[in-house]
Amino acid sequence: MANKRKGMETIKQLIMMHLRGDSRRQMAAHLGISRNTVKKYLFLLEQSGMKFEELSELDEARLQGLVERSGDPADERLIRLKQCFPEMEKELKRVGVTRWTLWEEYRQEERNGYSYGRFCHHFQLWMKKSAVSMPQEHKAGDKLFVDFAGKKLSVVDPQTGEMRDMEVFVAVLGASQLMYVEAVESQQKGDFLLALANALDYFGGVPAAIVPDNLKSAVTKTDKYEPELNPDLAAFGRHYGTSILPARPYKPKDKSLAEGGVKLAYRRIYAPLRNQSFTSLRELNQAIRSHLEGHNQKPFQHRDYSRRDLFLQIEKDQLSPLPAHRWEPKTHTKATVYQNSHVWLGADKHYYSVPFAHIGKKVDVFFSAKHVEIHLNHSRIAFHLRERKAYGYSTQAHHMPSSHNFRAEWHPERFIRWAATIGPHTRELITRILNGKAHPEQAFKSCLGLLNMSKDKKIGQKRLEKAAQRAIDFNQYSYRFVKNTLHHHMEDTQPEAPNESQYRLPFHDNIRGKDYYN
Repeated sequence: MANKRKGMETIKQLIMMHLRGDSRRQMAAHLGISRNTVKKYLFLLEQSGMKFEELSELDEARLQGLVERSGDPADERLIRLKQCFPEMEKELKRVGVTRWTLWEEYRQEERNGYSYGRFCHHFQLWMKKSAVSMPQEHKAGDKLFVDFAGKKLSVVDPQTGEMRDMEVFVAVLGASQLMYVEAVESQQKGDFLLALANALDYFGGVPAAIVPDNLKSAVTKTDKYEPELNPDLAAFGRHYGTSILPARPYKPKDKSLAEGGVKLAYRRIYAPLRNQSFTSLRELNQAIRSHLEGHNQKPFQHRDYSRRDLFLQIEKDQLSPLPAHRWEPKTHTKATVYQNSHVWLGADKHYYSVPFAHIGKKVDVFFSAKHVEIHLNHSRIAFHLRERKAYGYSTQAHHMPSSHNFRAEWHPERFIRWAATIGPHTRELITRILNGKAHPEQAFKSCLGLLNMSKDKKIGQKRLEKAAQRAIDFNQYSYRFVKNTLHHHMEDTQPEAPNESQYRLPFHDNIRGKDYYN
């Protein structure tokens, strides 16, 4: 719909560009919206009374509330006028029909319509946009165009001789046309984002916007006006402080530099490597880098300078600096905050604390090789260094209310230490009970009930230790089995030895026996 509100990702990028000091013209060009729209949303944000630094920290729900206001009547009048333009274009082809004729008919229908001069101005702009594509003029530090080549390069397994195809990632800076090329395993999100991070490292800076194609790793839902970004790519853009502007579907001119970069890669990299074989991805990329440098150092046709020269002269200083920490690939999973104010990360079999106010809520967990972040409604609510200690707890004191202190002490190590004071068999049984559950917390009550038997004067530690040994012998790792054993006083009963005669084969005359083969 023409009057549909802009997505929150667009609003967030608008705030980020405003903080960066970009002009309204630059914002409109980067985001693919009109300057009037930029002006309207900046006005709505300013009317909130909050600073833009504070607005950048708001979650999507609160941000949406600030911009959900009635539209400008002037905008609605222009929308109605533009809806008439397709039919007016057809009418102009009829004999005797002029723009003046169409304007007079328009004013009869729209009493408060535009003057003839403004009418012609808007009609001319609409004609240009709908009929003719204007040539793109790229400014230094403005955009980075990225794409995957249609044709692939190969790596041969030295052991089996099997040939594996590799995708080829291509990135081109708009102004200098400096190019980066890398072979990766696939076009999947992890490989795509890692190659994109490597490209920014290669350029030594960050452009104002990145223009990818509409592959699934970049766009989860394509749309001509408001494509839905992959959440990980959106997070990547926020980490590097850049805008993500996917090319429109079926509009190759939006990423013409990337298309041209792929063709140059075929000539300057693919062709020289066509008769070579590579046994690893690393070896292939080393060869690609060698020819890539040759391409970037080669002078432009009819020019005495190269892409590298132009980059150093006009574009390098216009790129934003790289962030202090390099982007790390992150894995996403969902979790529920337990009653003990922790979430369970199955990849590490480890618990991480969350502020107690979020108990019972569904949260998003993002974890990299070093860190674990917990988000609720697109806002981070907890951050931890990653731990891989099975059944361990990473707890921050301010996440836990005082009333939950006893509950927070329920963790596997506490039960195992307690069991060790009773005996080795009890300790082994408790460990096996904990390991037998998908979530150790499911076994906490069983462990507590089993260990509390040692306090019973009729049972004591010795009887419990014997019952635990019997449970292990019978592979019955449960509270109920131990309870029944003690109730029937069977802890001293040893498992019956198997009767070998039951398994001995009877003698038959027709069986030759082992000596026959001697």
